[in-house]
Amino acid sequence: MNNLLAGELIAQRVFSPLYIYLDSAFLVALFALLAFKRRWLTLLFGLAGGVLYMIVDYGIFHLALHTRSIEGGDMFWVLLWMSMSYGFTNFVWIWLWFSKDKRALEFTLLIFVWWICAPLVAQTFGGSMPPVKIQRTTGAYHGYMALIMILGYSGAIVYNLFAKDKAARFPLLYLFAVGVSVQLGWELSLLLGGIRSAEFDAWEKLRTLAVNSLVETNLGAVPLYCIYILISSRIGEDLKRKEKSTFAQRLAELNAQKLR
Repeated sequence: MNNLLAGELIAQRVFSPLYIYLDSAFLVALFALLAFKRRWLTLLFGLAGGVLYMIVDYGIFHLALHTRSIEGGDMFWVLLWMSMSYGFTNFVWIWLWFSKDKRALEFTLLIFVWWICAPLVAQTFGGSMPPVKIQRTTGAYHGYMALIMILGYSGAIVYNLFAKDKAARFPLLYLFAVGVSVQLGWELSLLLGGIRSAEFDAWEKLRTLAVNSLVETNLGAVPLYCIYILISSRIGEDLKRKEKSTFAQRLAELNAQKLR
């Protein structure tokens, strides 16, 4: 019996160049809104996500593994936009929910609504423009992604098993929910908008949706949460230094914090 999660997947996107221009404008607006609401640490984390995605997508997937191909666009510039777009929005989404920001729901809904509507707007008003088709194969690296994911969650599970203070344990289900929901929202909006796997059958579309949502962002949920704890235990959202707390103290503080 074939492993439904294993095997070669082709993550393909087909979209109008207008989509790039519209999304770039949205990113500038989101950046300005975060700055206006003084979410400085969230903003910086989002920018770091964009840089990280570019290093992985262009440096590793394209230059090192040669898994990327493109038609109708320049590989570097299209990947730079894609990395900054989904890297920035994904990491902003993650940070807002890790911090249990009181406006996390509003910012998240803004991002998700945009993800759904942008492809439809671009298709309506830019349908006559020559499309961009970019794709990558995944067989060369999904095993490595799975390894990172199991190491992260295994480490958190072992930590919880030996932690004497119940209040200072990793919120594993919460981390899993955040890790899956970010990628799921992105993949689902691409699928509904006719961008993701446009030329493939329904089974391959759903398989790509399931595998990517479970693994590709979720693999970093635990490491990113540890980074969040370490940074937020020393620096506030306003970038001012705060009284330093230990990892366990900050973890307990976050567990006691309500979402709204």
